[in-house]
Amino acid sequence: MPVDDPFKHAVLGSGVFYKDPRAALIWLQAAFGFEPSMLVSDADGRLVHAEMRFGDGYIIVDSEWADHVASPASVGGRNTQAVYIRLKDGIDAHCERARAAGAEIVQQPADQFYGERQYRARDLEGHVWTFSQSIRIVSREEAEQLSGLRIEGWHR
Repeated sequence: MPVDDPFKHAVLGSGVFYKDPRAALIWLQAAFGFEPSMLVSDADGRLVHAEMRFGDGYIIVDSEWADHVASPASVGGRNTQAVYIRLKDGIDAHCERARAAGAEIVQQPADQFYGERQYRARDLEGHVWTFSQSIRIVSREEAEQLSGLRIEGWHR
């Protein structure tokens, strides 16, 4: 028999690994507006699990707890994934908040052919975060015309 999730997690979340997860928690709150929702520490006070919320989504912030997980800071700055966050409004102000907190803005806010305004920022250990906000509704046909690409499927 199914049990409701007592933590009220969204259907999809992401785990992000850091060499210093406690510093990451503070930074992610200051730069991007994530809110801590759970911190789990061992008997020595080491953080072993943390969760942060943003709107109805969540991320897990964790340490490099095994050989198969690493911060970009430990692998020459390489990213094997990016986290995408949807904003309802205020994307330019959000970008400025991130910049003021020390984020490296790797793509300035810009309007995209598919109706989004988007920017990308690199965090204190090298993770790339993409923030996007809908600014207008674009049909698949218009997106194809504007981009020169062939698109199969489209958002409804």
